Amino acid sequence: MRLGVTMFATDLAMPIDELARAAEERGFDSLWLPEHTHIPVSRRTPPAAGQDELPEEYKRTLDPLVALSFAAAATRRLRVGTGILLAAQRDPIVTAKAIATLDHLSGGRVAVGVGFGWNVEEIENHGVPYARRREVARRNVLAMQALWRDEVASFDGVEPCWSWPKPIGGPPVYIGGAAGPKLFAHVAEYADGWMPIGGSGIKDALPALREACDKAGRPMADVIPFGTRPTREKLDYFAGLGIQEAVATLPSGTADTVLPILDDYAQLI
Repeated sequence: MRLGVTMFATDLAMPIDELARAAEERGFDSLWLPEHTHIPVSRRTPPAAGQDELPEEYKRTLDPLVALSFAAAATRRLRVGTGILLAAQRDPIVTAKAIATLDHLSGGRVAVGVGFGWNVEEIENHGVPYARRREVARRNVLAMQALWRDEVASFDGVEPCWSWPKPIGGPPVYIGGAAGPKLFAHVAEYADGWMPIGGSGIKDALPALREACDKAGRPMADVIPFGTRPTREKLDYFAGLGIQEAVATLPSGTADTVLPILDDYAQLI
């Protein structure tokens, strides 16, 4: 069982290069960072996790790709990933270049977790109607994959073009979100795996995911429980389901807060 960690990286939290070094020193496999480009003040959309108020870190989130470049530069083995990248809110040509550059410079250590987003105002500020966010995210991910893969790439709305460097490690793409036929259709079509939040309900969802992959004529997708609070029993349970990787959640705080929790998690490796 490989164990990674995720934290809201902000201007007030533990510096990301220091967290990356600490995670690598303790034997963690990966570090994942979330994304919010901005948070509209109107707050028409209630917090996705059901809080009364949106936590402060949502307003202060660092750009994940820039932050992960510091994490990669500070380490030698640690994989670095987005968890998650809001694909519908990003220009695919610019983002593909940034991810490929990070993968090239890190020696192929990048993974890309993508999501569709929950904050209506945030998405609409990017010129994307909320109802079309899945469609736009799919188009953007397929475009990035073409730019990473093809010597001469073309996709909807863009003429044949060159884009280098090519990533070393793929990179693998994982889709976050709640289990359901729409999400599993996306996973089966263009992703390497599914990143469910936490871990509740995974066992019941696996047959539907396998069916979607079988229908698409591809191998079973990887499953990476994301943002979980790990225990030995929970990791053993995941392993019994054939899951080989999980990502543990860390609070968005200073080193005094984060490192003791990281030490506790390290005992599970």
